[in-house]
Amino acid sequence: MKRSRRSVAWDHFDLKNETVHCKHCDAVYKYNTVTTQMMYHLNKVHPSLVNVDGGASCSQSQPSIKSALARTRSCDAQRAEKITQTIGKFIEMDMLPLSIVEGNGFQELIHLLEPAYQIPSRRTITRLVETHYEERKQQLFKELSKAERVALTTDCWTALTAESYITITCHFISDDWQINSAVLLTESLPGRHTADHLAEKMIEAVDQWGLKGRVIACVHDNAANIVAANSTTRVPWISVACFAHTLQLAINDGFALYLYRVISAASKLVSHFKHSTIATKALQKKQEQMGLATHRLTQSCKTRWNSVCEMFDRLVEQRWAVVAVLSDRTVTKLQDARILELKDEYWQLMEDTQPVLSALKCATTVMSAEKDVSISNTYPVTFGLINIHLMRSEGDGPRLAEFKAKVRSSLIQRMNIESGDEFLSFAPMISSMLDPRHKHLGFLTPTQRLAANAKLVELGEAVEANRAAVQPAGGVDAGLSATDEGSANIEVATSQSQSSAMAQLLGDQYTTQCEAGIEAELQSFLRETPPPLNCPPTDWWKVNEMRFPALAKLALRYLCIPATSVPSERVFSAAGLTVTRLRSRLTPDHVNMLIFLNKNQ
Repeated sequence: MKRSRRSVAWDHFDLKNETVHCKHCDAVYKYNTVTTQMMYHLNKVHPSLVNVDGGASCSQSQPSIKSALARTRSCDAQRAEKITQTIGKFIEMDMLPLSIVEGNGFQELIHLLEPAYQIPSRRTITRLVETHYEERKQQLFKELSKAERVALTTDCWTALTAESYITITCHFISDDWQINSAVLLTESLPGRHTADHLAEKMIEAVDQWGLKGRVIACVHDNAANIVAANSTTRVPWISVACFAHTLQLAINDGFALYLYRVISAASKLVSHFKHSTIATKALQKKQEQMGLATHRLTQSCKTRWNSVCEMFDRLVEQRWAVVAVLSDRTVTKLQDARILELKDEYWQLMEDTQPVLSALKCATTVMSAEKDVSISNTYPVTFGLINIHLMRSEGDGPRLAEFKAKVRSSLIQRMNIESGDEFLSFAPMISSMLDPRHKHLGFLTPTQRLAANAKLVELGEAVEANRAAVQPAGGVDAGLSATDEGSANIEVATSQSQSSAMAQLLGDQYTTQCEAGIEAELQSFLRETPPPLNCPPTDWWKVNEMRFPALAKLALRYLCIPATSVPSERVFSAAGLTVTRLRSRLTPDHVNMLIFLNKNQ
């Protein structure tokens, strides 16, 4: 059997009866028309015999992978442009410094992947980001032009560079009942943050994005300046206080009575473990010995009351491991242990408050949802907390009962629940009426329900009146001749005569009985079986929009409002990645562009 010996393997093997025999040892392999096994044997057993330059895996006639790629792969202008665009998106999506293209590691990586590609300069990448910003801005402008009503959220923050910024986000429901949100701007805010200054900045943003006359509400925190900026004397939209911030203030009122002592002592204890590697290692050993989860302790943060709940939960979980470390004199000095050890009363109070703090934390999480309707849950959740979770139970100790009572009274006062029927006209309550899950308003008294329904009818009639106002007025054409006008009068008289005859036959109330006004629409809406609580209200309205057109119009306007200002606050985390000490030279305009592109992908 004669073969063409193209591989160097045949210099070291003989073919005998479908098997190959190594000339240098007794190795025998079955031959299957390939030399892979032979080359592997040479490379492993006889490495000194193979071609050092080509390697065991390469024949004299076969080029190496590296040389083949070098000959066949080139970086033409089209591919280079695609790579440049991808680098720009890479920087925008991951909030990376523009100067990354000048880094040695990045350049080495690109040269390895695409040796022929010329890496653009930082200035080129900056221009690319600016181009992407303008393109995405135009796309968002078109999307917003289709929205009937939008809601805003806003907040202010300060960067590491001591530069003040204001962030404004926008939220709306599309024609297919999808909730959409976008960051409109993150701009520098020089000067004092007075109410007039803030209101002027928001109105400027609204005009810039073509939203004048279409903003239904703005959600903000309870700071005096932003509350005043959103008053009806300065802006033409509804002011909505952030529910999460309002709830936090109520909870802080409860903490201020006695629990602040427990929080302070617990924070000091956690801080000890955070700053002592010896104590941390000892805690891990104790956790393993006791069969506890090897969790680290959680520190509380003053601006996030939820962290108090998390700190209490973790300390209760790791109580005996923590006590064991404090009792070990090889780890903790006696003097330190006396300062750090918590009273039994504190441990018990942390355990007792877990259920109510968990309920409050759950409420904050639910209300901070950005992709779901949240505004309509405001008052149902508030009354749920007031009437269930913050009510005194039989087993409550005096400290826990005191905490519940204080948070409950503070929440009632801050949510204006006892201010007569004033809160029935607030945007969150109107949204609850328009949410098919909460439309029956079971948390209100019968009298309040009637008043709320009347308010909804009033709003619906206003929508219908506005719609009728844009309809062309009817009447006889002004260009009719005298003869035509006389004929028209005869036809009108005949029509009126026929109408009187029909009224006599069918009764004067016939038309009004069949009239499909907003009141009849509301009654029909209320008779519908409510969907389950896990059903998004937008899904329900998408199916039933044509059955309740006036109420659907109101739902599009009100259900887009977020319950909290969390969307604008979440920008801070992205901003923290953008304005770092390594990128303190970023201009405010480029900060705005990078955050805009990152959040509006």
